[in-house]
Amino acid sequence: MKLLKTLALSTALAGTFLATAAQAAEVKIALVAKSLGNGFFEAADKGAEEAAKQIGDVKIVYTGPTTTTAEGQIEVVNSLISQKVDAIAISANDKDALVPVLKRAMQRGIKVVSWDSAVASEGRMAHLNPSSNALIGNMLDKLAADALPDGKGKIAILSATATSTNQNTWIAEMKKALPKYPGLDLVATVYGDDLSDKSYRETQGLLQTHPDVKVIVAPTSVGIVAAAQAVKDAGKVGQVFVTGLGLPSEMAGAVHSGATKSFAIWNPIDLGYSATYLAYDLVKGEKAAPGGELSMGRMGKVKLDDGAEGAMADPFVYDSSNVDKFAKVF
Repeated sequence: MKLLKTLALSTALAGTFLATAAQAAEVKIALVAKSLGNGFFEAADKGAEEAAKQIGDVKIVYTGPTTTTAEGQIEVVNSLISQKVDAIAISANDKDALVPVLKRAMQRGIKVVSWDSAVASEGRMAHLNPSSNALIGNMLDKLAADALPDGKGKIAILSATATSTNQNTWIAEMKKALPKYPGLDLVATVYGDDLSDKSYRETQGLLQTHPDVKVIVAPTSVGIVAAAQAVKDAGKVGQVFVTGLGLPSEMAGAVHSGATKSFAIWNPIDLGYSATYLAYDLVKGEKAAPGGELSMGRMGKVKLDDGAEGAMADPFVYDSSNVDKFAKVF
């Protein structure tokens, strides 16, 4: 009997040890959104959870501020440092303001990658662009030109925040590519801060200040929905078209109403999935070396340039022929 008790105790202790070891081995990866309540980032979280399930020993901590501010993200990162997560994958509201707190995270041994919207190079180990910035900028111009019968007319941009890294980069690339579309005349750029109500009001302001604008380009999934609704409410469907980057599930109504002819986006599920794999690779000892490659699971591998940046995929165009199909996915 004594032997049986000893064996039982040994078995229980071994089980406890194994369970503790398994918990200790779990890799905690924080996926930090620009703000919570944004469909794009919620879709990215689905991809992160898919990657975590596929990898097997990963726990995703999906978080972000309630508003699209650097201050909000800094507070979130400080909390994640206290929680001792293994990696932070962040879409930045401000590429420079986040550097000090992310440096502190890396000094504590936390691996840091940015995705979607970059952090300055000194504040992260690698960055994953959803696509080539030049291709995105050109695509935004092309979508605007395609919305016009002869490719000619005045256009305006409704962006997110004035400090948003990816938005500013894409707008700069749009301007570089404009000579390829001589019929387009860019007359204004306004900022809706990735807030639906402000984006709606900024669109109303554009329509009043520039009544001859024919296309509003919103390279933000929040802004494009708000702009399409503002155009519809103003009774200008068919006179003013909205395009840019949006989610099929949120833009199907705008396409069917005629406020939007076409728009583009990469798959945010794939983006969250790929960012999670990159972060996991770094936790497991892979190096984010310029010219090197990191795994993105089912998405293949990403090759890093001299700035330790890589691109996931080209943007994909959605219109009345396919939007309903993809709206069921994201």
